[in-house]
Amino acid sequence: MALFDLAPELLATYRAPQPAPTDFDAFWAATLEEARTHDLNATFTPLDTPYVTVDVYDVSFTGWGGQPIRGWLTLPRARDGRLPCVVEFVGYGGGRGLATDHLGYASLGYAHLLMDTRGQGSGWRQGDTPDDAAGSGPQVPGFMTRGIQSRDTYYYRRVFTDAVRAVETARAHPEVDGTRIAVAGGSQGGGIALAVAGLTDVQLCLPDVPFLCHYDRATRIVDSFPYGEIGQFLKTHRGRAEDVFGVLAYFDGVHFAARAQATALFSVGLMDDTCPPSTVYAAYNAYAGAKDIRVYEFNRHEGGGDAHALERMTFLHAHWRTR
Repeated sequence: MALFDLAPELLATYRAPQPAPTDFDAFWAATLEEARTHDLNATFTPLDTPYVTVDVYDVSFTGWGGQPIRGWLTLPRARDGRLPCVVEFVGYGGGRGLATDHLGYASLGYAHLLMDTRGQGSGWRQGDTPDDAAGSGPQVPGFMTRGIQSRDTYYYRRVFTDAVRAVETARAHPEVDGTRIAVAGGSQGGGIALAVAGLTDVQLCLPDVPFLCHYDRATRIVDSFPYGEIGQFLKTHRGRAEDVFGVLAYFDGVHFAARAQATALFSVGLMDDTCPPSTVYAAYNAYAGAKDIRVYEFNRHEGGGDAHALERMTFLHAHWRTR
């Protein structure tokens, strides 16, 4: 895949033309208010693992609709005082995996809470959280059109609510410093991180090649999946585009970015035909907080890969090792 999207000089200033719905903030305030009527019920069950440098906990908490969400919490065993925490979200189709899969952030000296994604976890890494929701109509296989008939039933309303509750769960742990929370993830995880940064007060945001941004442009310039699920739905449900994109506007990372205040480090691959660069830049250019972006000119959806993992580590240390 060669460069196919806007030229780099145009990407630097590209803005999504569609404004947020006028009741965007009211919709999300009501959604989170309803979620908080349910007790968080955060539990952290210690696990027996072969590791000698980290402690791992099986996490459960109450997400959207009072439904239980799973996760892992990993802490460095040598710790003194309350720790900064990275709350991480998983890419499309994956789940939380095994308790022994996630060591990087704890190895840096930070707490790390990884949230399982409801209904996912069979595509490339296992998950343990069902999506128990009523009211979902016809959909293309996958998650992009699940409940697309209404903003109230759309799948990502549940996921983004779960993610905000995951941050609240991290803050509920006695060894986590609730004033130093980062949200992070790649692809779908990056889109979820942007949503959380726009919905609650976190300090840092690390969205890598973020998905779930500028849906209408993405769906029209690439037919790769997962955005292709939306195109396939509209191919079958002719004449529904206005309704569908009207629902998706409530879940667009561009609008969450415009409300986020956390200091952010983005990444983008300029040959990414899964999350087109113009959709990443639409979120980046709208982002209201302090921000920077790492650009990988010849990379696709892998972005900076391991090289960018080092960038994330350096970013976290720059902000958290100064205290």
